Amino acid sequence: MDAATQTMIANLEKNTGKNLEEWIEMVQKQHFAKHKEIIDWLKNSHGLTYGFANLIAHKSKGSDAESANDQDELIKKQYQGKEHLKPIYDYLLAKIQAFGSDVEVAPKISYVSLRRKKQFALLNPATKTRFEIGLNLKGEDATERLLAEKPNAMCSHKIQINDLAQIDDEVLNWLQWAYQNAG
Repeated sequence: MDAATQTMIANLEKNTGKNLEEWIEMVQKQHFAKHKEIIDWLKNSHGLTYGFANLIAHKSKGSDAESANDQDELIKKQYQGKEHLKPIYDYLLAKIQAFGSDVEVAPKISYVSLRRKKQFALLNPATKTRFEIGLNLKGEDATERLLAEKPNAMCSHKIQINDLAQIDDEVLNWLQWAYQNAG
């Protein structure tokens, strides 16, 4: 289990008075079919933040990265039916890892989280035709390419990529800026 997840689990009990196992038991008694149903119930009925609700939802359904266990398998599944987007991921990951030896690559079920002391980016094959780069650039103004993300999203901004040729110096500079801010 990565350090960020361990910290979040410890903070869950501190902030709510219930440990992860107690929350999972409560969720499982509800027999929800969908991940979003769990999140909505935890947020609306129990006042949890999205982050805690998402953690509990994934753990209760066994859909978190630790439950999946094999990181290569997680990435392979992310690109099933989206194989043409995998070169974008490979190129970005190589460029990002060149920023420094402290880049932590943490594959999840549907995206890859990139961390330093804190998360600075997400790499996500969002649809069959669109790849998204999530960036934590709080305070940065949105532009035509650097789009503001929804409030309470895991990242403050996103960049949509449809083709490897769209990854230029501007995109790489934003990634490096997010990396630097996370250290």
